[in-house]
Order: sequence, then C-alpha cells, then structure tokens
Amino acid sequence: MRRNKVRKFYQQYLTLMYLKSDKQSRLVPGQLNLTRSNIAKALYNSLSVGINRLLPNPPYSILKIISICTLFLFLSIQPVWAAEPQLQRTVLTLELLQEKINSPMVNQGSFTVDLREMKIDLQPQNKELHDNFYKLLQDFLQKTGTKPVGLDLSNSIIEGDFIGSDLGLRTPLYAQAIAPIFTETEQNQLEQLREVCLQSLAYSVPNSKDCRSLLGKDSTTSAQISVFRGSLIFNQTVFKGKVEFNNTFFLQPVEVSGAIFNEATNFRQSRFGRRVSFINANFCSEVDFQGSVFFHKANFKKADFAKNAEFKNTTFEDSANFSNTSFQQLANFSRARWEGTTNFYQAGFLEETQFTKGNFQGFLFLQETRFLKSVIFRETQFNLPVNMRGASILSQGDFSDAVFAQGAYLNVPSLIFNADKAKILGNPGEIGVMLRIPQLSGNQNVLRNLIQNFRQLQQIADANKLEYAKQRLHLKSLTRRLVDANINDAPQQRLINLGFSPTQVEAIIKRRQTQAFQIKSELLTLADIDEETFTQLSSRFVVGETLTPIKWLLQIWKWLVLSLLLLLSGYGTNFYLVFGVGIIAIAFFSLLFWLVDRFRRLHPNKIIPTAYETSWMLGSFGISTLFGLIAIFRNTAQPWLALICIGVIIVPLPTFLLFQLYQKGRYHDLMETSYFTEDGTFRQLRLLIGRLPVIPRYPLFRERYLPLLWNRRWNWLNYYDFSLNNLLKLGFNDVRLRDEHLPGIISTLAWYQWSLGILYITLVLWTLSRTIPGLNLLIYLK
Repeated sequence: MRRNKVRKFYQQYLTLMYLKSDKQSRLVPGQLNLTRSNIAKALYNSLSVGINRLLPNPPYSILKIISICTLFLFLSIQPVWAAEPQLQRTVLTLELLQEKINSPMVNQGSFTVDLREMKIDLQPQNKELHDNFYKLLQDFLQKTGTKPVGLDLSNSIIEGDFIGSDLGLRTPLYAQAIAPIFTETEQNQLEQLREVCLQSLAYSVPNSKDCRSLLGKDSTTSAQISVFRGSLIFNQTVFKGKVEFNNTFFLQPVEVSGAIFNEATNFRQSRFGRRVSFINANFCSEVDFQGSVFFHKANFKKADFAKNAEFKNTTFEDSANFSNTSFQQLANFSRARWEGTTNFYQAGFLEETQFTKGNFQGFLFLQETRFLKSVIFRETQFNLPVNMRGASILSQGDFSDAVFAQGAYLNVPSLIFNADKAKILGNPGEIGVMLRIPQLSGNQNVLRNLIQNFRQLQQIADANKLEYAKQRLHLKSLTRRLVDANINDAPQQRLINLGFSPTQVEAIIKRRQTQAFQIKSELLTLADIDEETFTQLSSRFVVGETLTPIKWLLQIWKWLVLSLLLLLSGYGTNFYLVFGVGIIAIAFFSLLFWLVDRFRRLHPNKIIPTAYETSWMLGSFGISTLFGLIAIFRNTAQPWLALICIGVIIVPLPTFLLFQLYQKGRYHDLMETSYFTEDGTFRQLRLLIGRLPVIPRYPLFRERYLPLLWNRRWNWLNYYDFSLNNLLKLGFNDVRLRDEHLPGIISTLAWYQWSLGILYITLVLWTLSRTIPGLNLLIYLK
C-alpha cells in the first residue's frame, strides 16, 4: 500500500514538472498524454531543476552524466501506468451492421462481411439488433446465383445466444436429387453426404434426418438443412452465450482458432465440407458434435474442453488432429468413424474416455497421451497399427471385443502403467498378442507390469504370450551382444568398417581408455562425432562391458539354452508345442528300438520282423509323427527351426550308433531273444520316475522280468511303452533292457533317451506350471 502511494505521488510530480516545462502545452485534465517520451522529458526537467537549485553555478557536467544514466535506467523499465491499452471494440448497431453488409471486404479472393473487433449484443433486451441481425446477414450471405460471401467475427465479443444455423440457407434434401439452387460444385459437395450415409449403413442405421431423407425411397419426403455457402472466421472470438450450429452444412472452411465458448456449444449433425480449425479453442461448457461429418481435415490442436465433449457417431473423412488437447470431463467418441490419420499426441483425458464401437481406418497416434481415468475401446475396429508410445493408463484400458485387422496391433513401448493401480482388459488369449514392444532396452518394467496385469486377471495365455515376447527380445539382445561390435573393445579396423572415420575412431579409443562408454548417446559428447553419423551407425554396434573368454562362453551357453526353450516350448508358455515335440521324439525312438531289436541279421538265418508287424510299426510311426508336426506348425512361428532343433538333438548320435552297430555286426548269445524285458508280475498304468532303463543284477529280478514275446501281434506296442517310460516316466508295463549279452551300443541308446527324458519331463512340468492357473502359485508372487 505504501509503495502504491509513493508511485502515485511520483506520477503526479512528474506530471506537474512536464506541464511547467512545456508552456505551450494545451492539455486539459483527462487528456494527459503520458507517453514514455513525455515522461522522460519531465524526468529530465525535474532533475535539471533539482541540480540548478543545488548547484546554481556551472560547471556540473558530472551531475548531467548521472542524470542521463538515471534517465536511461528509467526508460529500460516499463512503468505500470504505461502498459499497452486493451483492444477497443466497437459496439455494433443496426446502422453499422447495414454499413458493413453494404461494403464487404475481400478476403482471399472472396467477399467477407467484416465484423471484426466488434461488441455484438444479441440479448433479448437489445431488441432492435436481436430481431434484425440474422435476417439482414442471411439475406446477404445466402444470395443465390452469386459468389459465396463469408463472415468474419474475429476478436469480437458476442453477448447473448448466437444461433448460427439461422444464418444459413434453409433447403430441403431429397433422395433423388439436390436442390438446383446451388452451383454444380456445391451440389457435388452436398452429394458427398449421400456417400457417407451409405458407408455408415455398414456399421449402424443412420439416425440423422438428412441421411434418412437421402437414402429414402420416397422422392417426395425431404429433410430441412441449413447450408452456409461462405467461409466462417471466428478467430479469437468470445461467445458469452450459447452457440447453435446444429444441422448445418458448411461448404467453405471454418476458422475458429483461439475462440472462447462460455456456454454450451451445439454442432450436432453438422457437416463440414472444407477444412475446420479449432486450434486453441476454449470450450468452457458442454460441446456437442454428435453425428457430425468432417469431409476434410479437422484440427482441434491445443483445444480445451472444460465440460463434456460429445463426438458420438461423428465421421472424420480425412485426418483429425487432437494433439495437446485437454478433456477435463467425459470425452465420448463412441461409434465415431476415422477414415484418415487420427492424432491424439500429448492429449490429456482427465475423466472417462469412450471410443466404444469406433472404427479407425487410418493410423491412430496416442503418443504420450494421458488417460487419468478409464479409456474404453470396447468393440472398436483397428485397421492399422496404434502407436501408444509413452502413453499413460492410470486407471483402466478396456479393449474387450476389439477387432484388429491383419497388420494392426498396439505399439506400447515406454507405456506408463502400474499393474497394482490400473488394469488393461481384453479378450483372453487375444489381447496379449496385440501388445507389441520393439526392443527390450527401457521396456523391461513395462513388460513386467503387463505380465503381472494379466496374471492377476487369470488371463494366463496373454501373460505367457507377453513373457514369450519378452524372452524373444532378450534373445535378440543376446545375439547382438555376441555378434555386433562392442564400442568398448572393438579393434580399430572394425570400427572403421562400421563407418567411423579414422579421426572419430581415434577419439573413441582415447575416450574408452580413460572411461568406458555406458550408453550409446555418450558418443555425442565427443567433438568429432556429429549427430548424423551417430544416427546412421547406432544400430550397428552395442555398448557393454568387455567380455573375457569365460564370460563369452557363459553368454554362448545362455544364448543356446534360451534358444532351445523358445523353440521347443515357447519359453514354457505353450504346452501343445511341448506335446508335439514329445510325440515326434517318442515315435522316433520307438521305431529305432524296434529296428534294433527285430531286424538283427539276414545271414546265416534271418532274424527279421514279419510284414504284419512292420506295416503296423511304420504306420503308427507315420501317424504319430504327423500329429506331432501338426502340433508344432500350429503353435510356433518358426516351425522349421523347431524341427531342425529336434533333429539335431535326436538324430545324429543315434544314427551314428546305429551305423556302428550294423557295421560291426552282432555276435553274442541269446540272439533269438529280445533285448527288452517286461515286469511280468502285473500290468497297470503307473509313474516310473525313479526307474532306470536296465534291470538290476539281482537274480530274483531276472525271474520277474521276462523277454518280450515276438510272436504276439501287439508286440510292437512294447517299444512305444519303453519310449514312454524313458521320456515321460509313464507306462503300462515296466519295460527295461536285459543286463546280459547286451551290446554296449544298444545300452548307450537307451541311456541317451533316458537322459533326454529327464530334461523333457522337467520341461513338461515347468510348462504346465506356467500354463495351468494354480498349479504353481509361486509364479503369481509379485
């Protein structure tokens, strides 16, 4: 308060000094011109008077210098009373309105009624203007047979309700033809509405009157629509009352940048034939675009919706831009159709957001979009990928019954999502496949939260698919770590081969000798490496610690184990894939042991199987292998790699041993007795986890274990039983190898299969624990 008093006193003092210094001034009170130059002149005179009183005798050049410095200091500071005046608006009267109508300005080659920087009072109290405003403007704006005339209300203030639809030309729409009062170009624009109405039939029956009229069979029925033929410019316009443009067809561009709508805004079932711009528009109350059609680009960038925003059943035939837009209340885009690119970059949704039953034909960008409450995409159709990089889902994201076309997915790297506080919903077994992350670096926490989210929802299939994707990314990272050049230990020539210049290579080597690189972007700190070079080469090298030979071998082992788990079990997420692998392995070893046991020699006396037994064995092998192949091809994205992996494990060693066996021949006792024995005391299905493939040496066991009966027609089943015992530790009979007169090669084959069985049953149990809810509760712990 004291400062204000001092400032006021100083202002009055400067004013008096200015009046005294300018004797020819004819200023009267209320018309004082306190410009910066006049104030400076008064200040200089006041200082001069003070100096003359204090030092009447010259010289006083030093004091003049001090006064000039003070003057410049004063000029560098903008005084409070010298602020720029606010925009002065002219009050619109009926006479002024008629004058503006009679003398339109030319804007971009078209006539436009200039009502800029006006204060327009359309309240019922201002009866004269209220009763004549719409009629006078409509008669001039919508003259038939003339060029369209626009309306410019930029920087104006409109008090009272603004019924914009009354400014349009009321015309009927018939099913057979458009009214002939429009030009050919305008008729073509109106005809586009018929096409949009026809397209909407694929999703729902249109409920707008104009669509029902255009698609009706009766040529006599019509719907009234207000057509605005000229452009509308409402830049920085302030609407203090309601705004009504419902059921209006805009044939020219609509510019509403920076406008303020204090009350409800109604654009329901409006049609925008040209581009629309609501950049920086401020909707302080409800806004309704329900059932509207945007034929060209719609730009709502940085718009602010303080209340409910209704875009239900809206159609965007071209791109729609809602970047940096704020929705503070409900945002309803249900059943909206988006034919072009849709951009919600950095948009903020503070309350519930609905995209239910929407249709996105183009790309949808939700980068860094913030959803503080639930966002609903239920039954929405996506035809192209959705970019949700850096988006925030802080409550619930519902993608239930959403339809993804081939090639469409949700790209969610850097997604801000906490599984303890938020949920992502979707159809079980489907939504997990649609969530994609391109790289593991920087997204491990995202994947962890997504996996935890689906495990909490008991959607184990979706959690497993994300776990599989995570491990695929991990394998890719390991592969690059082993194959690509490490910037911290790559030799000079390899760095040059990557694309670095010799000068840049010297700078890299000099830096890593003192301090190793931690991340790739640290290369930009080197003066010799520019951003363009870094961008081109960043994908060709990795940054990590230098690997010693032991660490390198450990990385190789880790890569090998992870590759096998991904190929043969989907990293424990696909039981049917594991089942298919097991069927092929069992069939192969069953055929192998049958061949070893039944096909022994041709001379001097034949020991070979019968044709009946051979046909059954080969047929069963073919059928089992076929079922295994079907399981593999239906449950993995890389079936041929999986088959190669299986072949490498089960084929080379047994084939080599089999070749050695037949090359050397067999010369031992009991040649006409089977190598395999069965427990003859009882037959039952049992688990044989602790069983070994060879019978014990104790003589009493030889009494219990009897050789297989070759003369039985079902004897070939015993070889499948032996393979089941070795691989699955499950069987109907306890079939084992005898312990005397047994070639070592056959024993080696049995022990090799038994060893693989230990690994396989471990893989089966691990996979079951990850695919059956509740089988292993440890995986649900956070």
